[in-house]
This record gives sequence, C-alpha cells and structure tokens, in this order.
Amino acid sequence: MHSTTSFTDMESSPTSEKAIRVVLADDHAVVRKGLQLLLDAEPDIEVVALAGDVPDAVRYVRGHRPDVLILDLNMPGGSSIEAMSDVLETSPETHIVVLTMQNEPAFARSALGAGATGYVLKEAADDELVEAVHRAAAGETYLNPQLGARVAAEPTAGAGADDLSEREVEVLRLIALGHTNAEIAEQLFLSVRTVESHRAHIQQKLGRSTRAELVRYALEHKLLDVPES
Repeated sequence: MHSTTSFTDMESSPTSEKAIRVVLADDHAVVRKGLQLLLDAEPDIEVVALAGDVPDAVRYVRGHRPDVLILDLNMPGGSSIEAMSDVLETSPETHIVVLTMQNEPAFARSALGAGATGYVLKEAADDELVEAVHRAAAGETYLNPQLGARVAAEPTAGAGADDLSEREVEVLRLIALGHTNAEIAEQLFLSVRTVESHRAHIQQKLGRSTRAELVRYALEHKLLDVPES
C-alpha cells in the first residue's frame, strides 16, 4: 500500500564537506527508509532530504541544490518525467537518478531523454543504487545492465503520427490539451499506469520527452483540429 504523502528535511550532519549530497524521493515510506539506510552507510554519501511526492522533490532540490536527486518514476503530485526539466532548470548542478519498477526500454529512453543520468530498477537497488549515485555525481551515466542491453537492441522508431496506434493518438491529444495522466485515465477508462505506459511509448516513438514538445508536435500535425461534420 502507498503511504500518505510524506517528506522530511534532514538536519545538517558533520559529514565530510566532500560528501555526495542526495535528495531521495519515493512515495513508499518503507522504501525511503531502507534506501536512506543503504546510502547513509556509505561514508561519502549524505541524504539531506526525503520527499514523498513530486512537488516536494522539486522543492527540496530548490532548497538544497543536491549533487544527486534519486527520483521514483511513479509518484503522486505530477509527472516525474516532466519534473526533471524543473529540477535541471532550478539546479543545473543536480544529477538525476531514476529509481523505478518500470523495466521497459521506452521508460528508460524517456527518462534519459528528459535529462536523467541514471536509471536503476528497484529490484536491483541494493546492488546498483550506490554505484549509480557515485557515477551520477561524477557526471557519468548509469543504466541497469540488463535493461541497457534491451535498449541497445531495440531499434528506435521513426517519428511520425502514422507510427502511433489509435489509442496513442488519443492519449497524445489529451496530453496536448493539458490533461493530467489521471484525467486521461478517467476519460479513456484506463489505469494511470497504462496511460503512463502509452505516454512513454509516444515519447519514444516521436523522440519528444517534455509536454511542450508533445504539444508542439500535436499542433504541427493538426491532431487538435476538430474534424468537419
């Protein structure tokens, strides 16, 4: 079960000034605590804040300007993918490591295309997260090895409305009209997770990673035009 939205602003500790400062954002309190213990066990990593939703993750990045933001891909309060542009604009020195259960290449491409420098699967967090944080702090990319092989093996689709399924076109239109994932799910009688999956595939196929780029694409291809009766 999801916990209620929770966030914590950590007090400064006497950790070395050279420590990698991390904001950790995940909507499961138990996961947050476990990952905090994992990271704090490293002498050169300091968790400076914990967030339970997207707005608080962005707020803590603005306040702390950490070296690394660990960001769950599916959290309440908005789209983690879209929040990345806010994070990078507010704190260009912050590197983003996505932590997620989503093991599809489309999600990895969307996250990396939006500016993430790391992509770690939750099932492998115990083995990979510390390395991903170290690499991100050094400006290097980290991608789960098994998923990376699938991303490399899967050809990128050509950009074009003809490449989208009918359902993906519907989702794209609603995105361009300003609807949230939850609102799209309600209108199309889908789960939010299914809408997120459609969105990731749309972004992959079109080579666009932000809402603004998707809106521009929809306008250019007249997907918002009302058909004449």
